[in-house]
Amino acid sequence: MALPKRGVRLAVALGWKATGLVDKGTFIVDEVEYSGAPDIITVRARSADLTADMRTRRERSWHNTTLGAVLNALAGEHGLTPRVAEALARTKLPHLDQANESNMNLLTRLGQRFDAVATVKAGALVFAPIGAGTTATGKPLPTVTLTRRDGDQHRYSVADRDAYTGVRAYWVDKGKARRQSVLVGTDDNAKRLRESYADAATARQHAHAELERMKRGVAKFDYTLAIGRADLFPEHIVTVSGFKPEIDGQRWLIAKTTHTVSGSSGFNTALELEATT
Repeated sequence: MALPKRGVRLAVALGWKATGLVDKGTFIVDEVEYSGAPDIITVRARSADLTADMRTRRERSWHNTTLGAVLNALAGEHGLTPRVAEALARTKLPHLDQANESNMNLLTRLGQRFDAVATVKAGALVFAPIGAGTTATGKPLPTVTLTRRDGDQHRYSVADRDAYTGVRAYWVDKGKARRQSVLVGTDDNAKRLRESYADAATARQHAHAELERMKRGVAKFDYTLAIGRADLFPEHIVTVSGFKPEIDGQRWLIAKTTHTVSGSSGFNTALELEATT
């Protein structure tokens, strides 16, 4: 097998002969490694949607705008179709700085701020609440049902993160020259964010996002499927059966999928699941 050239495009599809291939996207080769013995070729590639221009650092600011307007502008600069959840698109942004930061990093930062899926996929800029359970085009994803017989390894963990009853975030009131705070949830045992934000609205957005992340992080379930499922990807809602009642009775959200194809174990899929309501 010839070594692939850096910069070439790789179209990736996975699946089984009986069910057909599932398109997993197009990637651009970044790095090639050849080692042995035995001879091994390692190819590392990034999504073709993440162009060099998206990773170029920029300096600019937005004033008195909305989240939707900012995301539409980012999408337009790279020829992408914006797929922004309507509820998030209407969110007001009095001020937003992009300081020595790439558009991709800004998109990721906004995703963390609003607890949203923020990604570029299949020619679209996708921005939607985590757990919305929709495709890049906005169509609902079907709920996936898995049984214990579908997998060969599993790991369930539950943490005491629900001991936090809320999140408190701080902002600097320049008019009064003092630090103020906002609370999302209750103050019985509130987690306090270290960073200080520019205004109350921004602080509240970060507090709300952190509270949602903590809720999902209370219980986690890792499950490796014996037979790979190329049709599974993050944001699918999953129900399982054949385990403990605490696991079977929980609705799960796919946070990460890892597809592996090898000569020894064939094609399998590892799922990282988070609890969802």
